[in-house]
Amino acid sequence: MQTFRALKEEGKIRFCGLSECSPSELRAAHKVFPVTAIQMEYSLQSRSIEKELLSVAKELNVAVVCYSPLGRGLLSGTFTTRDQLAVGDWRLSQPRFGDSLIDVNASRASTLKSIAEKKKCTTAQLALSWLLHKDRDSLFLIPGTKSSTRAIENVNSVNVVLTEDDMKEIEACVPEAEGDRYEGKWGQFENRI
Repeated sequence: MQTFRALKEEGKIRFCGLSECSPSELRAAHKVFPVTAIQMEYSLQSRSIEKELLSVAKELNVAVVCYSPLGRGLLSGTFTTRDQLAVGDWRLSQPRFGDSLIDVNASRASTLKSIAEKKKCTTAQLALSWLLHKDRDSLFLIPGTKSSTRAIENVNSVNVVLTEDDMKEIEACVPEAEGDRYEGKWGQFENRI
């Protein structure tokens, strides 16, 4: 962060961001050089940043770039079992997609279908809209896609209107996923410090 501060003083950069930081890392970094944005996994199935990090980011006026807002495909209904993933797919090595957990996590995600039907949208749009309704001013979503059709579908999630009751129903249907996001110490960013 001191290097970033020096680069700004030299006129070489204007902003900096962090990825996968803990609340204490964000505070410490921000004291040295103002952090503009952080990139964090955030979705219905990955809500650990709600425990503390979101409030720290808000307090420091730091934007949050949300990656994997569709739970790496689980929240869009792209697949529901391990055998639907191609050999070599890196998700097969992740705890949430393990033999014992993928069924639980996919089943929970599938409960979005009935709510999406009521809202006349796809489950992917519902999951993205849920995030957008959390905080339209400081959350920026970057869903991955393999086609222009899906990109258009994702963009149209801004048109899905959710009430407070809808938000509660969605959160109750799809609690945070079982299993860590990654193997080892990176499974939960809060556990690093």
